[in-house]
Amino acid sequence: MGIEVIIEDARWQATGLDRLAARAAEATLTHLGLDPVACEVSLLACDDARIAALNADFRNKPQPTNVLSWPSEQRGADTDGAPPEPPRDMELGDIAIAYDICAREAGAQGIEMDDHVSHLVVHGILHLLGYDHIRDRDATLMEALETAILGKLGIADPYREA
Repeated sequence: MGIEVIIEDARWQATGLDRLAARAAEATLTHLGLDPVACEVSLLACDDARIAALNADFRNKPQPTNVLSWPSEQRGADTDGAPPEPPRDMELGDIAIAYDICAREAGAQGIEMDDHVSHLVVHGILHLLGYDHIRDRDATLMEALETAILGKLGIADPYREA
């Protein structure tokens, strides 16, 4: 599996992020018919301050967010709800994930941190592959994929209303 995890915030060590990220990435890529061994993804595990700075620099939104993605190439579909084209470049891109906001969200939702982190890695990789949730049908497609992939990992549907 070509997922490189760069831990910038030591609190991520206790989560077993290397294992979680590899498992989530493999499930996502396999589900989409891609060879996980051939794909490369970098994952930066940081804190809220770092992700807020990245969010300000790249999205002009100076606040923390749970996950950011930078695809190596634009892969989105032109038609709302259509799947993106498969990647030409197997170096898919980079993801950043913030410890503080992930821990707060998991606590607020009453879910395990491992499950939430796995979901965010799946979500980030789908963004790298061109999936998005801005348009309605794209969001429906992306959420359905996330739910199916997480289900294979034994993780409950994060979009199900309690």
